[in-house]
Amino acid sequence: QVQLAESGGGLVQAGGSLRLSCAASGSISSIKNMGWYRQAPGKQRELVAVISSVGSINYEDSVKGRFIISRDNAKTTVYPQMNSLKPEDTAVYYCKVEKWGYIVYWGQGTQVTVSS
Repeated sequence: QVQLAESGGGLVQAGGSLRLSCAASGSISSIKNMGWYRQAPGKQRELVAVISSVGSINYEDSVKGRFIISRDNAKTTVYPQMNSLKPEDTAVYYCKVEKWGYIVYWGQGTQVTVSS
């Protein structure tokens, strides 16, 4: 089992920044991808950004140029630095860890609210 500890959500004004973090612990061998998804009220959960074990990164189009995802050297913690936040970024943000063999773990979610 993998346990995920998320932190960093909160309330911020439009144009501001937040940095989320997700730390994985437990059975952390064979982690392939670490990333963040978000779900706004009434909408489906969507990818925000994901980083692979070799550093390949994918961003959702609306966050390109504003969000930066990174992992620590141990590759057990993932950080999305979210800049130039917009009200439409308001959502619950979920950390997702994928191990080789398509074993997936989700965090409990952290609320990000951007006021206009």
